[in-house]
Order: sequence, then C-alpha cells, then structure tokens
Amino acid sequence: MKRVLGLVTLAVMLLGGMAPLLAQSYPTSAITLVIPLAPGDATDIVGRTMGEEIAKLLKVPVVPVNKTGGGMTIGTDTVVKAKKDGYTLLMAPSSSMSAGRILNPESATYDPLKDLTAFGMAARSPLVLTVRQDSPFKNFREMIDFAKKNPGKVRVGTAGAGTLGHFSTEMINSLTGVNLPTVPFKGGGPGITALLGGHVEAVIYTVGALNTHFKSGAVRGLAISTRSPDLPDVPTLTQLGFAQNFPGVWMAFYGPSGLPADVTRTLTSAVEKVAKDPAIGAKLSGLGIVQEWAPPEKVYAEIRDEHRTLEELAKKIGMVK
Repeated sequence: MKRVLGLVTLAVMLLGGMAPLLAQSYPTSAITLVIPLAPGDATDIVGRTMGEEIAKLLKVPVVPVNKTGGGMTIGTDTVVKAKKDGYTLLMAPSSSMSAGRILNPESATYDPLKDLTAFGMAARSPLVLTVRQDSPFKNFREMIDFAKKNPGKVRVGTAGAGTLGHFSTEMINSLTGVNLPTVPFKGGGPGITALLGGHVEAVIYTVGALNTHFKSGAVRGLAISTRSPDLPDVPTLTQLGFAQNFPGVWMAFYGPSGLPADVTRTLTSAVEKVAKDPAIGAKLSGLGIVQEWAPPEKVYAEIRDEHRTLEELAKKIGMVK
C-alpha cells in the first residue's frame, strides 16, 4: 500500500510539474491571420508586416488570409466562430467593429465586446480632409464659410456610403451647420482621381491612400482625425475649436472569445512587442500609417465610444432608425 501511495504521489508531482510546460506549448503549428479587406489595403499592410514579426517571436508561421465581403463582417465573423485555440486570429480596422455593425446588422451579428478577444491596438491611419493644391480654400474655416454661402458647391468624395469618410463628412456637417454633399466612389483610387481632375472639391481618405500626392505637392490637408507625423501642420477639429474629431482608422489584433489565459497572454505580449518595434514603425510611416500600441482594455473602450458616436450620428441623419 505504501508503494502504491508513493507511486500515486510521484505521478501527481510529475503531472503538476508538467502543467507549466503544457501551458507554454502554444503555439506549436501555423497561425491563420484573417484580414477582412483586399490585399494592399492599409489594414492588410499592417497585418502582413506585423504578422511576419509575430511569426519570428512565436517561431511558427503566421499565414495571412484575405477574407473580404459584407463590409468586413464575413472575415470578422469567421474568427468569432473559430476554434478557441489561438490558431485563427483577426487583424481588422475599427470600422468593422463600429460602422459595419451599425449599417449591416443582418450580417454583423457579433458583438466585439463579447465575442472577440482583443490583443491590442497596433496602428492608425488617420483620415484627412483634402483639397487640391490650387484650391481656393487655404484652411478648414475658409472651406466651411464658402460652403455655407454656396450650398452644394463643395462636394466631398468618399470611399462609399457608410464608410468612415462618409461618417466623417456628416460629422463635419453636424458640427458646423454646413451641408457638404458626399460623392461615393468605389474605393480610394477613383475618388482621388476625381479630386485631381476637379470633379469634386475635396475628399476624405486615409493619409496612406493620399501619401504620394501629399509628397508630390498635388494636394494639401485641411483637417485630420488624429495628428500625423507625415502632416504635422494639419490640425484636428478639436484643435480648431470644435467639440470632437471625426473618426479615423485604427487597426487591432483579435481572436475569438474564450481563449485560454496563457494563449491570450502570449499573443498580447507578441502584439505589444511588434506594435512598439521602431523598425516596424519606420516601415509603416512611409506609407502614411502611424504605429500605435494600446492595451486590450483601451481597444474595448475605443470600440464602445466610436460605436456610440457613429450610431447617434447615423440616427440623426437618417442612415438608420
């Protein structure tokens, strides 16, 4: 009996000693990184660039998969419904957590605050209200004053109805009492071409989408969602004395809810390291993307605030009931 008890005790001790080793075994195989946008988008660039570095840290491949459609809800929903093992992750922009859910409630059936595990914010790509270099509007207030006196004469190109550029234009209208009509285009390229060709007076796109034109001197910014080192002289709306800024694009890493604690710790640590790596920041800054780390709780707070703000605005202008 003593011998049996001794063997049992030894087995318990061995198993107890193995528990930390088992907990440290993640990851042991390739990780899929779902990106709910097309290749070449700012979110795609951030996901692939940082995914490569995360792969080096975790010593397993991180395989990016572009899963588009449904206003980014299809790719996001794939991760929401994935196995809770840390091998299917998401790199998504803020709009998929806020605007997408407001405008596509049939397909965006998930609640990011409950159905996703945030590992941290990684980067921002500010939105900027932009005009041609030869525009008569030298600053934001000049454009607003002209638009008030000449209704419908200042058209703003966006990447489509319901995009953050559209919401941003409506927010400017709400804050200033002006009525800037929006012209929806299928993406950034056509809208920028229209601006350069004089078919619209302004556009609201990300700094990244407009970066080459800023560098060439073809365009200039009048207002920006958050300060950008690429455009240090372009103010935010709050700097101009308004109550709030229009929303910008920020990107974060997520996994499904209910992940084991050790997996969440491992991935949060990896995301923090790459989001603070100056070498990665240097790669992204040339593309108009600002590297920015924020912990999971800050991600959830931003989702809550942005969703509330955009939902109130959508109801106010009749986009939703």
